[in-house]
Parts: sequence; C-alpha cells; structure tokens
Amino acid sequence: MNQEQMEIKTPEYVSIQFQLAGLGSRAAAFIIDQLILTATNVLIILTTFLVMKATSDFSFFFEDNVFPIAIMVIVLFIINWGYFFVFEFFSGGKTIGKRALGIRVIQENGHSITLLSSFIRNLLRIIDSLPAGYLLGIMMIFLHRKHKRLGDLVAGTIVIHERKAKSKKKQTSIEKEIQNRELSKDKLILDDWTYRSYTAKDWKLLHTYANRFTQLPLDEKKQLTQQISKLLLPKMGLEVSEKTEEELENALLVLYLHLREEWEFEL
Repeated sequence: MNQEQMEIKTPEYVSIQFQLAGLGSRAAAFIIDQLILTATNVLIILTTFLVMKATSDFSFFFEDNVFPIAIMVIVLFIINWGYFFVFEFFSGGKTIGKRALGIRVIQENGHSITLLSSFIRNLLRIIDSLPAGYLLGIMMIFLHRKHKRLGDLVAGTIVIHERKAKSKKKQTSIEKEIQNRELSKDKLILDDWTYRSYTAKDWKLLHTYANRFTQLPLDEKKQLTQQISKLLLPKMGLEVSEKTEEELENALLVLYLHLREEWEFEL
C-alpha cells in the first residue's frame, strides 16, 4: 500500500482507505488559519485600545487601564486556542484552512473526531509549537509514518484528505427517483450527535436499500422499507408507526443523501 494511504477496519468489519495529509497540505492549511487569527487578533487589539482611549476620562474604573488589557489577553487566548478546538469538533474535523485545502481530522478508527480528542489534540499545540514556530510539530509530522504530531499521537487522531463523492456523468436510477420526489437534505435536518450515531454498518444497509429501491417489487419494497425504518429512523427521533409508507421511504432516501456525503467516496 502507498505510504500516504492508510487502511482502517471499522468495528463493523468494513475496510476503508484514507489518504493521509502530509506536511505540505497541513502547513498550508495552518498558514490560512493563522492569517485569519492574526487579522482577528489585530482587530481585537485595535478595538481594545480605541475603547481605552475613548474611556480615558474614566481610567479610575479600569485601574490605570490594567483591566481592559487583562480582558483582551484572556479573549485573545480563548480565540487562538478555541478556534481550532471549536472548528474541528463542530465542523467535521475541518478548520477554515483545512476546508480550503480539502483535509480533515478524524479518529484513527475512522470515526469523526470526538469532543475529548479535539480538546486533547489542541491543548497539546502548546508543546507542538516548541521551541518556536511549531518546530517540534513540523519535525514529528515529517518523520512519523502517519504524519502525526504529538497532539495526534495522544488524542488518537489522523489528518486525511477529504473524501470526495464519486462523480457520475449520468444520474443513477435512485438519483432520478430522489429528484422526481423533490427530496433534498434540507427536508430532514440532522444535528451533529444524531449524525454521529450512524455507523458504517448503517450506511452499508442504507446504500444497499437505495441501490435496489427502484428495482424491487412493491410488496418486497414495502417490507424492506419497514424493516430498515425500524432500525435507522428511531435514531433521529422519528416514530415509524406514525408515518405512511411514502413518508418512510422519503425519510430513508433523505437520510441516504446525508450519509452518502460521509461514507461514499473515492480517494
């Protein structure tokens, strides 16, 4: 296997290949993120000093301007550390820079990054940045066979190239069916926790259902829809017994659109 690729076998015994992100793409993404943070830092500093100047007549309240400077330092720390933590967890492992470069952070087992892993990974940026300019982190990414810095090693994460949906010149039968029904992901909103509850096994089951959907006889389709609905739809809080056959089919097809973005890909 190419040293830039990594194969993971999930707990559901599904083998998935990922293309590891190397030093170049990670550095480029980091530069973009740092430019955004630098612009934000400058804006906060300028705003702070403008406020201090505007309130100079009330300096007794600020104890000789120590108070606003202390607040500024705290805000800068929270933003510069929290930026990576918040974006990586709540945006599918992607900061703005990573999104621009088409890379993302995931767990080494192939699952989305967890809250704890994101916290640990980014807390250890303090060590990875030593002695200056992220030298330790750069050296580890360059030398480690999986391109891991210290934060990745402790948190159990890897950085991979974004998985792209397979491009098709012609619409498949299921895509035509979804279009005819005027279905889209907007028809069913999944919060982050619900989205993470679906596994590779769930996707494989749903993918098989979608591929056979237009070919199944009506009776068999109805039976299969009921069976899969009872397995998958309760995870998003839908009561199967309260839905019509068409509503169940539509819910499964929209769920298929959501999960396809995560699980159907090519390197």
